[in-house]
Amino acid sequence: MKLLTKLCLIILLLISFQSNAQQFDTALEYLEFLGEELETVTKSTWKYTKAVAHSKSDRNVNNKRKTLIKTVEKAISKIEKAKAYNNDDYKNNVLKHIRLNESLLKQDYAKIIDMKAVAEQSYDLMEAYILAQELADKKMADSQAEYEANFYEYAAKHNINIIESDNDLGKKMTISNAVFNHSNALYLIFFKVYINEVYLWDAIKNNDVSGIQQNANALNQTAKEGLEILKTIEPYKNDKSIILATKAVFDFFIDETENKIPVIADFFILQEDFKTIKNTLEKTPEKKRTKPQVDAYNKKIKEINKAGTIYNKTNTKLNTERQKVLEKLETTKAKFLDRHIPKD
Repeated sequence: MKLLTKLCLIILLLISFQSNAQQFDTALEYLEFLGEELETVTKSTWKYTKAVAHSKSDRNVNNKRKTLIKTVEKAISKIEKAKAYNNDDYKNNVLKHIRLNESLLKQDYAKIIDMKAVAEQSYDLMEAYILAQELADKKMADSQAEYEANFYEYAAKHNINIIESDNDLGKKMTISNAVFNHSNALYLIFFKVYINEVYLWDAIKNNDVSGIQQNANALNQTAKEGLEILKTIEPYKNDKSIILATKAVFDFFIDETENKIPVIADFFILQEDFKTIKNTLEKTPEKKRTKPQVDAYNKKIKEINKAGTIYNKTNTKLNTERQKVLEKLETTKAKFLDRHIPKD
């Protein structure tokens, strides 16, 4: 009797599950159902991956990632519960693709966010960060292409007419990846030079004359090498905008190191000389100070005051010009992406 009761309960549960599972009368209804679920997830995931590269708030990006993961999990659950039309294996192909999206969000892009936090510390870290992005994007694009092939195969199998268009997400991804690859390649060329200016200004903040001269030479050399590399870069669809904006930054770095940094370095050298004269004078009892000592001290004060004025003007001009060329590069890059990335 107990065995019969348990068996009845299992049968009731199976009936209940089957009645709640979504079922489809035609292959078209089934294809549309899966397509709608998948399109929402894939488009959202693709938009998110682009936000990773451009958002200034890593916390905001990470919160979006967690929200999107929940959306993907719901879609997977909904598809899993739906009854496949004629027990077709197409459902498994769709789930494979959507689970790839889930894996990218939970693993690849979680790592990418962490990599972004430290990417600007060195060229190697920046290169690794950009490469990780490109690999994740390629995984998604390849998976999308495989999904679309299965989609058209399923439609053909059931005599469903699908009108292809340039709006297909797979085509958008292919185009977008080519655009981002061009932009990323130029950014790495820029960053390899730019990181030397970061080191240079660290030395300036620390009044490190030796470091200033060493990093200024490195910046000058890499900027000139960068200009030569830019000459070899093929523009994307004849669009030279980022190339030219990057060139303007390198030209600024060369002028900075050849004409402005020597003024700054001379000021710090003069400061060191003044400290030496001042310390010597202060250690000498007032009654024993000689006229040449006092004259040298007073002369050095005038020199350092004059040099200080020139230093401040030079520094202010450098900051203004640097901000101008770097902002121009950022604006140019944003406009380039806006021009060439397919719209939704």
